[in-house]
Amino acid sequence: MAVPPIPQARAAVPVRAVRVPLMLDLVVGLLVAVALPLAIVAIPNTISVVAALLPPDASQIAMTRAHGLALPVMLLTVPLASVAVRRFRSAPILVVGLTLLAAADAAGGYAGSAVMVGVLRVLHGVGAGLLLPATLVAVWERPRRRFLLPLWAGTLAASLAGAQALALWPLAKATAWQVTLQPYPLLTGVALALAAVYLVLWIVSRDGADADRAESDAEGTSASERSRLGLAAVPAAGIAVLAVGTTFDWPPVLVIAAAAVAVVAMLGLGAVAAFEGPGGRTLAFTGVAVGLVVLPTAAQTTYVEMGGVRGGPGLSGLWLPFTLAAVVALAAAYLVGAVAEERAGKFVGAGLVAVVAGLSAIRLIAPTSDGLLLVVPFALLAGGSAVALVAALRPVRIGTALLGLSLCFPAVLAGFLLGTGVQLTHLQDVARSGDPTKPELIAQAFVDALWTWALVGGFAVVGIIVIASWLGRREPVPSRRGRAVLVPSPTPSPEEETGDNGETFSDR
Repeated sequence: MAVPPIPQARAAVPVRAVRVPLMLDLVVGLLVAVALPLAIVAIPNTISVVAALLPPDASQIAMTRAHGLALPVMLLTVPLASVAVRRFRSAPILVVGLTLLAAADAAGGYAGSAVMVGVLRVLHGVGAGLLLPATLVAVWERPRRRFLLPLWAGTLAASLAGAQALALWPLAKATAWQVTLQPYPLLTGVALALAAVYLVLWIVSRDGADADRAESDAEGTSASERSRLGLAAVPAAGIAVLAVGTTFDWPPVLVIAAAAVAVVAMLGLGAVAAFEGPGGRTLAFTGVAVGLVVLPTAAQTTYVEMGGVRGGPGLSGLWLPFTLAAVVALAAAYLVGAVAEERAGKFVGAGLVAVVAGLSAIRLIAPTSDGLLLVVPFALLAGGSAVALVAALRPVRIGTALLGLSLCFPAVLAGFLLGTGVQLTHLQDVARSGDPTKPELIAQAFVDALWTWALVGGFAVVGIIVIASWLGRREPVPSRRGRAVLVPSPTPSPEEETGDNGETFSDR
């Protein structure tokens, strides 16, 4: 008897429908674990560490200025890339971003002038700026977002804490200064291959029901969302211009004042922007707080400890603290990711308080000869950031998540400017002390600057917590049973309705 062909055809459909989405989830997870750290490692300006290897006719100031272009370009790219990734989806944007990074790495070995360094660092900044929103949207597109989002938040927090050390490790035995332009070329190639696999799988799965559902959830960016993301580019452009301007011998007080104004502007944008649904302001303030203190503080601490200042462990003694901090960040993110969504928001404040505790630990512990002790501040910074980010991301929509991401990296640059201003102030005090060339005085100036910055950053995060808590009471609060809930807000949001008596009620 002939076997009917229909059962065979039916049996083939579930195989494809199940296997391809699972493979997509796996590839997206690997991309987050590899591409996201590569994007953050593009931030540090490390060329001064290999200044002795520069050509005799090269200007160290020009080289340093050119190498520092990556972060200003990155923070300008993120909001624009957020609009692009919502229109063209994450897979092609990931391929483009990693292609730019790979091209810049490949050309880095041939750089010979400040102009060439500047061009390559611009490519690094654009590529990294594309990867940040693309990895987030890639996670958001997947039905198993609840498992992938903690991975994204934990990896971002760990990368921010360890970016300076990751950028410096390839320079330990460098024989050419061009290594600063291609710190991890092999890893970039692996990430590009993963992005190519993801693009192929995404194209193959577009006919499946799972992909159609994810596509309907991800596309459809509105004009209001595009305008908000475009608005986020305004403070980013302003602080990028300020960052370039400060390299032309601005006085420390002016650098600090300009950076402080930029932070206030970002908080103001986060407070007044028209977010879709509850949690938008909380996420915006969380992004600013995390960006402002985590990487700038970890970078200063790394520089103080890597040189053996006052008996520090040196760069080789920092790999274990950073590794353990990354493990803590991922574990904390997954713990918060397992909590019910209506309870997750309570962990935002707890995460930011842990960041403040990490800043306090910097003042108490650093510098130290025992590198293992640095696990305490690094784990608090990375773990607290991961908790705050994943808790703030869970209740929001993708447009709001991208806006919060667009505010995070201008805050990183503002934190670097504030920290630089504090360092210059302490170094000026050394210059006025009578012996500005004495190594002990210079080393102590950097330590004092780190302690001062930890204090300033701690008070800044506490202030952000207080402001976010006050404004959070005026946001729409979803009811546990889905019924209308009275909200003490003077102005209805787009998702709210106004009753006959003038009171405001939430749709949710």
